[in-house]
Amino acid sequence: MVVRTIPVEDFDLVIFGATGDLARRKILPGLYRRYLAGQMPAEARIIGAARSEHSDQDFREEVRAAIYEFANGVDKDQIDAFLGQLHYVAIDAKGTGGWEQLKKLIRKDVVRAFYFSVAPSLFGDLAKRLSDYGIADTESRIVVEKPFGRDLESARALNATLAQHFEERQIYRIDHYLGKETVQNLMAVRFANILFEPLWNAQFIDHVQITVAETVGVGGRGGYYDNSGAMRDMVQNHLMQLLCLTAMEPPYHFDPDAVRDEKLKVIRALEPVAEGDIVRGQYQASGDAPGYLEDAENPDSRTESYVALKVRISNWRWQGTPFYMRTGKKMRARTSEIVITFKEPPHSIFDESGTQRANQLVIKLQPDEGMDLTVMIKEPGPGGMRLMQVPLDMSFADTFGPDGAEMPDAYERLIMDVIRGNQTLFMRGDEVEAAWAWADPIIEAWEQSKAQPEPYDAGSSGPEEALRLMHRDNRRWKEIRA
Repeated sequence: MVVRTIPVEDFDLVIFGATGDLARRKILPGLYRRYLAGQMPAEARIIGAARSEHSDQDFREEVRAAIYEFANGVDKDQIDAFLGQLHYVAIDAKGTGGWEQLKKLIRKDVVRAFYFSVAPSLFGDLAKRLSDYGIADTESRIVVEKPFGRDLESARALNATLAQHFEERQIYRIDHYLGKETVQNLMAVRFANILFEPLWNAQFIDHVQITVAETVGVGGRGGYYDNSGAMRDMVQNHLMQLLCLTAMEPPYHFDPDAVRDEKLKVIRALEPVAEGDIVRGQYQASGDAPGYLEDAENPDSRTESYVALKVRISNWRWQGTPFYMRTGKKMRARTSEIVITFKEPPHSIFDESGTQRANQLVIKLQPDEGMDLTVMIKEPGPGGMRLMQVPLDMSFADTFGPDGAEMPDAYERLIMDVIRGNQTLFMRGDEVEAAWAWADPIIEAWEQSKAQPEPYDAGSSGPEEALRLMHRDNRRWKEIRA
């Protein structure tokens, strides 16, 4: 099976912060891959903008090096043609330098998009100058990266600043987790198959686990992370979005606002999290590997590198079914997955005491995208009716074969959605504010308590207290396997 590629219309994309790490690692290599796939028109232009002085050719050579490093395969016959679509402007985000030059470069008869791959403190300055210089119009789109605020107050202020110059329909708040193929397939599995939706509720589902584990520490970004922590960096946005897509009601149509309306209802239905239902952790030094305190260069830090929570949703569909979420740095393996554990049959006709009989649907987001449905079967061979669990495995790489196994990166898909004007996989302003309204009391309680996070060993599954969070409910985390 071959993955179908649908070209987008002609566009000018301006990347502010084009010489930064995100642009080098993800945005520009991703655009190159879309060019190779035939999705980018030959007339489309990518305009890099940053403070440093570069010629077009200097910028193209920097992008060439980034593509060779991060693009997973380079077509030498095509790369020069792609680089020919690149231009560069030195821009002063807070001043006047470069804006008239940028205005002359931008075409008026194509889609105009502006990617803010810069610190949030510059969002307002960029938005104002795009408006003041007449570079953006009422049909232009802006893409803003996280963190979108660090609490409810700052998120509201940032939304208000952008709203002075752009309408909500023009603002694309990007969360790359929503661009993952499996995340979108979660909606397809639920709403395009009669098999699952009748069972997708508290009557049949025992609990849900959402895990995002990373093997890396915070080295290199310790200063930023120490002022953020896992709750702000991961739970309030990435894990919250996965929770919403798992728990949301069917929208009336696959339409941006219809989908986001249902996600917002989930966030507003979240109960306050009890103190005993939260575990904070901090990885410690192991062997020659430094601990969090060394990586953050702050020996007194109380910032968490790990969070586990038990979350409840107060609505008819999910009353009584807990959602367990966890995320951490320096974990045993890099993995992101959603585990739907169904209830066991009410009565077993087999003499299999102690056998786990619950079906599980495991939605794997990384590193290998796919889904497993675990079912009970008879163990092969003579000797009676012995039951065993086996997975019905759907790996995207296996299903789509060599011609379709190379799935677009999340950033590739999301940038193409910006050009199409499709906001389905982007967060809306009220959605962001509702998530902060839920997270703020948790963060505030931690800051007032002065308690130290629970220590855990690098390369482990997290603090022991997180295991007890599940054990006291007679449940277990799905094992994080290397």
